[in-house]
Amino acid sequence: MSKISIKCLKSKKIESGACHGQFLINSLRPGQGITIGNQLRRVLLNDLGGVAISAVRIAGVSHEFSTIPGVREDILEILLNLKGIVFKSNTKTVQFGRLKIQGPVVVTADLIQLPSNLEIVNPNHYIMTISTPNIIELEFKFEYGTGYKLASQTFSEDTTNDNYLQLDTIFMPVQKVDFKIENVYDNANNISERVFLDIWTNGSISPSKAFKSAAQITIDLFNLLLEHKSINENNKIETKMRSINIEPYTNIAIEELQLSVRAYNCLKKAQINTVGDLLQYSPEKLQELKNFGRKSADEVFSTLKHKLNIILK
Repeated sequence: MSKISIKCLKSKKIESGACHGQFLINSLRPGQGITIGNQLRRVLLNDLGGVAISAVRIAGVSHEFSTIPGVREDILEILLNLKGIVFKSNTKTVQFGRLKIQGPVVVTADLIQLPSNLEIVNPNHYIMTISTPNIIELEFKFEYGTGYKLASQTFSEDTTNDNYLQLDTIFMPVQKVDFKIENVYDNANNISERVFLDIWTNGSISPSKAFKSAAQITIDLFNLLLEHKSINENNKIETKMRSINIEPYTNIAIEELQLSVRAYNCLKKAQINTVGDLLQYSPEKLQELKNFGRKSADEVFSTLKHKLNIILK
C-alpha cells in the first residue's frame, strides 16, 4: 500500500473574515478513516485556543442591566455584539484595550485601541450607535483560552472591584468540522480509504494551520503515552530485580480480593480484615487457620499474585 498523502483541495475566505478549507487524506487502510477523522475533529473543536474579550468596563455603568444615555443599544446588546469580534494574537498573556469616542457615531470594532500584538479580523463588526454628543469610554480585557467559558467561570474578585462586566467567552477559532470517507479500489481490487476533511475557522487561524496544529497535538499526546509505557516497563523490570514494595496495598480490604465464601469467612474469623493483616501471616501459618486448607491457601496466593503482583514464597 502506498504512503499516506495529504492535499489541500480548497482554501478561501468567506463572509466576515471567516475561512474554509478542504483537505484530502489518501491511502488509508480500511477503518483508519473514521479513526483519523474523529480524532482530528475532536482536537480541532476542543483543543485549539484563541483570544477573546473576557470582560469589559464601561464608564458610569455598574451592572449589565444599565443603559447609557444617548446609546441606542442597552448594555446586554453591547456585550452580545462584543462577543462577535474576532481577534488574532501571537501571545497568550492577558492584555487590555480601550475605546474612547464622542458621538454621534456608529461604533465598529476598528475603533478599539489595541496592543501592538493584537489584531482584529473583522474590523467592520458593529458594536453600538451613539446618537448624542456624549463621550463613551470602555476598557476591554483580552484573554487566551480554549473552548467556551461562561461568565460565572471567568468571574474574579479583582475585576469586580473595578466594575468589570464578565462575558461568556468563545475562545474556539474553529467553528465547524466535517469529514467524509470514501472507499478506493485499485486494479487488484484492494481496498483503501480516503478522507475529505472540511474545516471552517473564524479567521483568526487559517484552516491549513489549524489542521497542522491538530495533527501536532495528536502526535504530542501519543508521544506522552509512549513515554509513559516505557516508564512502566522500566519500573516492572526494577520490581523483578528488587523486593516488591507492598506499602500501597496494606490498607486494601480483603473484600476487594473477591475470594470464595469459604476462604473469606476463615480470614474474617481470624480478624484478617486487610491485605496488610494478611501479609503478616506466612503460608504455613495461614494453613493452620481453622477450616482453612491447602485449597484456600492456593486461592489466596493466586489472587495476591494476579491482582496485586504480590508473590508469597
